[in-house]
Amino acid sequence: MSLPSVLTLIADRKAGPLKPEAIDVARSLVKGKAPIVLSEGEAVDIPCPTPGPGAASAATIRATLAPYQVDTLLLKTRGRRKAVLVADMDSTVVTGETLDEMAAALGVGEQVAAITRASMNGEIDFETSIEQRVALLAGKSASVLEDVWKNVTLTDGAKELVQTMRKHNARTALVSGGFTWFTQRVAELCGFDENHGNILEIVDGKMTGKLGGPVLGPDAKLTHLEALTTERGVQLRAALTTGDGANDIPMLASAGLGLAFHAKPNVKKVIGTQINFSGLRAHLFAQGYRAADFVTD
Repeated sequence: MSLPSVLTLIADRKAGPLKPEAIDVARSLVKGKAPIVLSEGEAVDIPCPTPGPGAASAATIRATLAPYQVDTLLLKTRGRRKAVLVADMDSTVVTGETLDEMAAALGVGEQVAAITRASMNGEIDFETSIEQRVALLAGKSASVLEDVWKNVTLTDGAKELVQTMRKHNARTALVSGGFTWFTQRVAELCGFDENHGNILEIVDGKMTGKLGGPVLGPDAKLTHLEALTTERGVQLRAALTTGDGANDIPMLASAGLGLAFHAKPNVKKVIGTQINFSGLRAHLFAQGYRAADFVTD
């Protein structure tokens, strides 16, 4: 009979292999059984009892293993595999911030980046921030979109995450506070079932400095999550969400598994399930998938 909880350890493949010492420390913290290898030198599951009074907390485990550059996720064994995936785009599925990169190419990078930081850190509300940033693009050539697109890089594991979950009948959506011009292209690259974002208004080849529809912010991200789970016929606990900024907090907090992915400090304060070292493959290991199960190109 399987134990009710599992501690998953994931190392950043680029930084080096998962050390046996880290596994031993983790086992002692949770009174765990022998590790189950999910990916040799990269990820293991450690079956363990449900933490009781006086047991090491998830935060303590994470802090203890951090010097080994290992991500730790203490989760219930039941219901690990999720039926819905909702992912943020900028600094999550792609490595950069597309709006910031557009602004830098157009000579307003510092102003836009400052507003982005304030928004992602929760210092100003997202709707205000996106309107202020887009206003700075008024009158600029829309050809910058193609220029930025040439340099967009997917985060390690993005395609594997989306395509593996789709293979196992999950519904996948890219839901971003960025622009649909980019979400459509990123979604096609990764294989997302659908994508949602803000519409950048363009007239005669120039950006007007306005959006072409309502702002897609944190409330809208949560609404999309709720709609997707309803459509899929499952409850929110059957969903996996991932993102890095303040506008992702509502969907991260509401899903059965919300992963703060290399997130801003204010996000980490409220979301305890975190990926701080490894890539998006970690989201599959968190669900108990083995690397041999991954769909790769």
